[in-house]
Amino acid sequence: MKQGENLPAFVAAQLEFAGYIRNPEVNDAPAGIEARRMKIYADLFYNNIQNFLAGAFPVCKRILQAPDWGGTPWHTLVRSFVHRHASSSPYFLDIPQEFLEFVGGGPHQPLPEWFLELAHYEWVEMALAVSDDEVPDAQALAGLAPGVAQVSPLAWPLSYRYAVHEIGPGHVPQDAPTEPTHLVVYRRRDDKVRFLVSNVVTHTLIALLQEDGDVSVAVAELARRLGIDHDVVADQAARALARLRECEIVFGGS
Repeated sequence: MKQGENLPAFVAAQLEFAGYIRNPEVNDAPAGIEARRMKIYADLFYNNIQNFLAGAFPVCKRILQAPDWGGTPWHTLVRSFVHRHASSSPYFLDIPQEFLEFVGGGPHQPLPEWFLELAHYEWVEMALAVSDDEVPDAQALAGLAPGVAQVSPLAWPLSYRYAVHEIGPGHVPQDAPTEPTHLVVYRRRDDKVRFLVSNVVTHTLIALLQEDGDVSVAVAELARRLGIDHDVVADQAARALARLRECEIVFGGS
């Protein structure tokens, strides 16, 4: 029995119509509709999603379209996503997150293990660009006590196995580095999204300040965790905080 045969006629027709649009190479076109019209529907549907994904994952697309790329082609991956992924959101802005979930566990051809990390990094840039969160304004920061810092809600500390910010069509990793890559992706007041190459000290400091904005408490805990002399850590933390304030990742704390 074909899908839809035991359903009301209009529901079966909808399933047949949707199946063809999702993958016209696999599913038959509905009977009684001109082939030219169905091709227009199918092309519009695919091209809209593909163009949106291309804007959200430009480096991923360029790599998979590179002439010397020997793995899964970009359009093969996108077609598989359109055909097989059951999206849970109807909103266009959520399509990149749905694609990221598909790349992470969907039924598609094998991809290099660094590809998911690269896709996540590109998704973070888009997610921050459209986030409704705002950098704290002067009035909100005026109440900060001396020695208390506030981490921007638009600053995301991230750790990857691969150096995702260096991956591109001419540079794809062959083996995983021995050390992880730490980055802080953030959005400034001018709404521009930037990234800062970080390290374990800065990453841990940001995490501690998110829990408790008291800088002295964070420095003491950082020294304890790292097993390093308190004064040495305090000096490193002061330099890190100056850089984080410059980038509008952290406010106050001086």
